[in-house]
Amino acid sequence: MKVTNNKPIGVFDSGLGGLTVVKQLMDIMPNEDIVYFGDTGRVPYGTRSRETIQKYADQDIRFLMTMDVKMIIAACGTASAVISDEYRKKLEVPYTGVVLPAAQAAASISATGNIGVIGTTATVRSGAYGKAIRTIRHDARVVGSDCPLFVPLVENGWFEEDNQVAKLVAEQYLAPFMDGQVDTLILGCTHYPLLRGVIAKVLGDKVRLIDPGAETARFTAAMLMQNGMTADGGKPGRARFFVSDTTEGFSQNAGRFLHADVSADVERVDIERIAESG
Repeated sequence: MKVTNNKPIGVFDSGLGGLTVVKQLMDIMPNEDIVYFGDTGRVPYGTRSRETIQKYADQDIRFLMTMDVKMIIAACGTASAVISDEYRKKLEVPYTGVVLPAAQAAASISATGNIGVIGTTATVRSGAYGKAIRTIRHDARVVGSDCPLFVPLVENGWFEEDNQVAKLVAEQYLAPFMDGQVDTLILGCTHYPLLRGVIAKVLGDKVRLIDPGAETARFTAAMLMQNGMTADGGKPGRARFFVSDTTEGFSQNAGRFLHADVSADVERVDIERIAESG
């Protein structure tokens, strides 16, 4: 008899970016319920101290656990880079971040081993992507560059391919990866795939772009299947969204990205109060 688990998948991010994971999960596992928390009141995480990021991530996870989720996805490159192995081992449900799935994809796809990583300041400083890539591919040469303005651009809806402000910022940030210095680039923050069109225009078609959201969704699907934890498929999945600040801006941008009106499914919560009492 097939083993199933109809509890929701829990996903968190500092804001809007983790929806890149949600979109991919909806596409490849349409029967799964999803609970998403976007910490829009404290975005971005990438400019915070390591201790503050760990505190926020712990509160986000505590909130998701109150929703009786069957798995936790840290759909945030910054949080994924700083959550320790010791912390992960204490969780009562399976967990994945975005670092390992993206690192595996980049190590596999790169022809030369010259791999670029863009991310928040905290992510790039951590060196997490480089460490993960080199454990898989010892000959890899990893170049990192932080792009702190990308997150606010996305959070404010300035991520369309023809947005001139986004293009100018991208040209500055992506200069280290021009002229064939890398053949593969990890978009090391889940906000960044929303700027994929802009980034691709700047770098051209010779650089392969790795979307952590897509890779993490595939990784999650495989993990749930291997452990007999997929939903039974009796009904379409439902996604619920929670944010720590006003719902209006999130609903509008999320709707544009997910191609659906999600406003009725978005709720504001007091993350610190709920997390500490949960």
